Amino acid sequence: MVNFSNKVKDLNGSAIRDLLSVIENDNMISFAGGTPSPETFPKAEFAEIATEILLEKGNIALQYGATEGYAPFMEQVRARLKKQGIYKDGDGLLITCGGQQGISLAAKILLNEGDLAVCENPSYVGGLNAFRQNGARLEGIDLLEDGINIDRLKSAEFAGMKLLYTIPTFQNPAGITMSERKREQLLEAVRATDAYIIEDNPYGELRFAGEEVPTIKQIADRGKNNNVIYIGTFSKILSPGLRLGYVVATPEIIDKMTVCKQADDVHTGMFSQVLASEYMSRYDIDAQIAKTRALYKEKYDIMQGAIAKFFPDSVQVTKPQGGLFLWVDGDLKADCNEISRAAIAEGVAIVPGNAFMADINAKTSAFRLNYSAPLKEQIQVGIERLGRVLCKLS
Repeated sequence: MVNFSNKVKDLNGSAIRDLLSVIENDNMISFAGGTPSPETFPKAEFAEIATEILLEKGNIALQYGATEGYAPFMEQVRARLKKQGIYKDGDGLLITCGGQQGISLAAKILLNEGDLAVCENPSYVGGLNAFRQNGARLEGIDLLEDGINIDRLKSAEFAGMKLLYTIPTFQNPAGITMSERKREQLLEAVRATDAYIIEDNPYGELRFAGEEVPTIKQIADRGKNNNVIYIGTFSKILSPGLRLGYVVATPEIIDKMTVCKQADDVHTGMFSQVLASEYMSRYDIDAQIAKTRALYKEKYDIMQGAIAKFFPDSVQVTKPQGGLFLWVDGDLKADCNEISRAAIAEGVAIVPGNAFMADINAKTSAFRLNYSAPLKEQIQVGIERLGRVLCKLS
């Protein structure tokens, strides 16, 4: 028996990963993935660019690179974020291997064993495991319709927190968006504790309804606060296989992350960075994102229409204005794992809600649904199947 380190001995595989063998069944309709639709990938454009890169820039794309990132790509990312009002002069920037590495590096440089890390409850599994792996004492604060419960955050039990992790826009897994007022209140509450806020924003550009809300980073910059670590990614707007993310924070934070990244992977893959850079030079990435938003709006409308038709009235479902997910909860007679097993028996895969809880042993009947990955014709059939399961258990 292997004597694993204290950092990893209590880590378990993601419930989502555990579902993969089930999802591979041809008759299974999966709402379990957290993936963008392959229909959105710019495959033809990448194919054209990739050949030219190998022939004309192969000495760069196939070589080691700077840990901070490929300089032309970094400049494009800076310019794009400046236009969005997220990056300001004096900020630091690090290109990472997906947004996940940004979360992991932030946890690594900020957390000592036993430090208090606070998250939304429910929250993103990869973030929760990054904090667990670094020995954090993880505590969740329940979500309300407009975001995290600020009154609870202000309570004395969280006065000593070291960091707060939030996905304020189209939250994973709940799909909700934190109001601007609540973002201001969150900044005010955290400022009193000297903690850092990790603002994870992988879905913010995928809005298909409603009004834009400023990022927490933008609101913090108005007051000249420097306690926000902003994490973004190209996984949801170009391709997750590129493994391209970025972190915007103070130079001091970025410098320490860079040193730790050198020990992790030396640098983010050069071929991916050069490919993304050339794509952004030649094509309109905003037009690409607009097409993705339109597709997800269509799929979301199909799912919500089917839910209204086939789900029992006792079930509550969030109504996101963008992103990839919605959250289902209600007065059901079974917990989420029983619901998941019953759904699989009907040919539908979902993710049990306890996978997203700070306490993975928490009892809940909630579960997450993804509408971006399944085909439009699968959504109606899958929701009808799931509706039969929920009607039996309600």
